[in-house]
Amino acid sequence: MATPTITRELRLRGSRVERSLRCRVLQSPLAGVSDRIFRSLVRRWSSDALLFTEMVNATSLELGHGRAKVEELSEERGPIGVQLFDHRPAAMADAARRAEDAGAFLVDINMGCPVRKIARKGGGSGLIRDPDLACQIVDAVASAVGVPVTVKTRLGWCGSSEQPSTHDDAVAWSRRLQDAGAQLLTLHGRTREQRFSGNANWDAIAAVKQSLHIPVIANGDVYNPDDALRCLKVTGADGVMVGRGTMGAPWLVGQIDAAINGQPIPPTPEPRERLILAAEQLQALVEARGDHGLLIARKHMSWTCTGFTGASQFRQQLMRASTPDLALALLKQQQELLT
Repeated sequence: MATPTITRELRLRGSRVERSLRCRVLQSPLAGVSDRIFRSLVRRWSSDALLFTEMVNATSLELGHGRAKVEELSEERGPIGVQLFDHRPAAMADAARRAEDAGAFLVDINMGCPVRKIARKGGGSGLIRDPDLACQIVDAVASAVGVPVTVKTRLGWCGSSEQPSTHDDAVAWSRRLQDAGAQLLTLHGRTREQRFSGNANWDAIAAVKQSLHIPVIANGDVYNPDDALRCLKVTGADGVMVGRGTMGAPWLVGQIDAAINGQPIPPTPEPRERLILAAEQLQALVEARGDHGLLIARKHMSWTCTGFTGASQFRQQLMRASTPDLALALLKQQQELLT
């Protein structure tokens, strides 16, 4: 497939700071996944990609919880955005200032999370139902910080993304966010009601892209380099954001970046290399989180340890490992079997 023609650098202007993105592939914020350790793995394959912290609750920051997600940014290299959610403009502005002080490359406002406990309180995708409040939040955050402010959202609240009205609703909604001060819009090609079911509507993203003057990033159903190239061709977007496709595959962002730039695509790690990666991630999580690190690592190991005969049974053994040492022993044993 022909590589889409896009400019090499994407510039975003905050009230006092201009940022430049040299990579058109963004790693989505993923709750419980995109922590500092996961981001460090993604960086091995893509040094310039914009990565994100896990979604941060402004209320939690206000109460002193979750600050590590923001404060650890100073330890990392490459551009890292902080994604915030809440329904209170003042709290969001305060959280944005904390993120900027910690070294955030930009501040992203979550207006797309479909999780009920977040949406019903007016956060995440709940803001789609209250565009006036959504715009107040964008304006408050943009006025509070000097770095660029961006928004991640969906096509709408309810209905199928295939319904004719969705295109017009998404365009009107996106224009309001742009007019409120958003410097970039990431658009997931589904409604909130769809969550992650059905197909992402890239044509609807294209309609939004044609109606805005700020950069638009396409999100939804991008699981490999070919998907990304097709998505860019259909949407005309300025870049793509990948999310669930990177679970267990931190190399995907780098592979897509290479494909977009017409460069050789880095090979997908062989099964033994994946096992080594899983062991390294487990050790890092245990070092950072103690025994709780094993609980976090289990989902990563279940995604990463694939591609060899007996992988399913091996993953079941890993999930039953009661200590980090037992899990590491199993990973080492399987590595030796694949040598």
